[in-house]
Amino acid sequence: MNVLDIAIILVYFAGMILLGLYASRKQTGVDDYYVGGRSMGSLKIGTLWMAGWIGGSSVIGTSSNGYSLGITGAWYVTAIAVGCIVFAFVMAEPIKRISGVLNNITFPELIRHRYDVKNSVTASITTILAMVGYTAAQFVAGASILNVLTGWSLGVCYVLAAVVIVFYVSTGGLLAVTYTDIIQMILLVLGVVVFAVPLCTNYLANAGVSLTADLPQSYFDFGAWGWPTIIALCASTILSFFTSMDSFTRCIAAKDARTAKVGTIYAAISVLVIAGASTYLGMAGKLILPNLDSANNVVAALVVEIFPHGLKGLVLIGVLSAIMSTADISVLTGSASLTKDIYQQFINPGASDKTLMRMGFICSLVVGVLGALFGWFNQDIMNILLITFTINSAGMFLPTIGAFFWKKSCASGAFASMISAAIIACVWFVGERVSSLPIFQIDALWPAFGVSAILYFTICLTHKQTPEELEKAEQFYAASRETVKG
Repeated sequence: MNVLDIAIILVYFAGMILLGLYASRKQTGVDDYYVGGRSMGSLKIGTLWMAGWIGGSSVIGTSSNGYSLGITGAWYVTAIAVGCIVFAFVMAEPIKRISGVLNNITFPELIRHRYDVKNSVTASITTILAMVGYTAAQFVAGASILNVLTGWSLGVCYVLAAVVIVFYVSTGGLLAVTYTDIIQMILLVLGVVVFAVPLCTNYLANAGVSLTADLPQSYFDFGAWGWPTIIALCASTILSFFTSMDSFTRCIAAKDARTAKVGTIYAAISVLVIAGASTYLGMAGKLILPNLDSANNVVAALVVEIFPHGLKGLVLIGVLSAIMSTADISVLTGSASLTKDIYQQFINPGASDKTLMRMGFICSLVVGVLGALFGWFNQDIMNILLITFTINSAGMFLPTIGAFFWKKSCASGAFASMISAAIIACVWFVGERVSSLPIFQIDALWPAFGVSAILYFTICLTHKQTPEELEKAEQFYAASRETVKG
């Protein structure tokens, strides 16, 4: 990399910081900070969806698996596209309607309105833990890109990526995230799809090699990753759409229910393009650079190896943009839960908008720092994601679906589902690291989800709901059917 490429990266970082400062001047209250004033159109919502899910874990993790395993690496991002579609048709419109009637900002607030405070607190804890994990995965990916790009130490790269992301999110809120994500998604598509794929194809053609002729046959086996892992990852990814607070945030930020749905569908289409491009780059990288020390570095190493100066910086900014765009919404979502569901709910219920804005800034810093620490000590991107997806989705999925669509869903059943899944998931992840027992070779999702499902349905079907519980459910369903504008 030469001075021009590094200069492009530094200018990009400076631009993100300036956008954060600009967005901070346009905010008038906590609604602006966390949900952009609830007035965003379909393209902005689609951009937020795409930016939130197509991050370092998608581009870097998928290309890494493409490099190591082949076409099977596309499964994770394909699951994201499926999750987008299912969520769009099932949840987007009800979430927007209910949040408009009840004036909610966060997912745990919706859980509190439908169930009770203890379920809301549990949802808050799992949300915050999940967002810390998502943030960590993006910081790890961002550091690996910068390390290859600049030659600076991994520690310096890690700190630089974390500081820039946390700064513009904490100062600018969702408006800053939206402004930066639009730019970042344009750069991602240009870098990965428009430039990287054609250049790699041309390089392979000039070298007289091709994927089909020169890669092992196993690289074209969709199940090479291992079907138990594939199924667990796909299931937990799709389930996570229904339990990740950032999914709810995007719907709440839309100007109306239809916009929330259409924006989500736009994102699904874009995600599939990125899935194919990232997998292709990983597989091409195996032929061009067969002896990399780390598969995580394949995209960055390809760019450094075969791209012209100037374009190197632009393409890697595209990949870096994907990383930053997921990290920023993760930081903001965790911050919203800390601020609204913990601070305002239990510490300062009468907090003014100004106080909540100040706490939002502080909580964004807290989530960013925790994510940075977690990522520092766990460098395996896909492992981080599997842990966070399982904890966040296994116990929350059924209570969330039940909240919207099943009147017999009750607070006791929901709480048992959430707590049991979280405990089992944590025990499983510890057990597979300290024990050689065969049972711990099963993906944690299945025992966590299985036990939580048994408890949830058993308690809900046998529980006699009180008049207060029935009234709360009826109010929730009435809100989901109400048409809300703006």
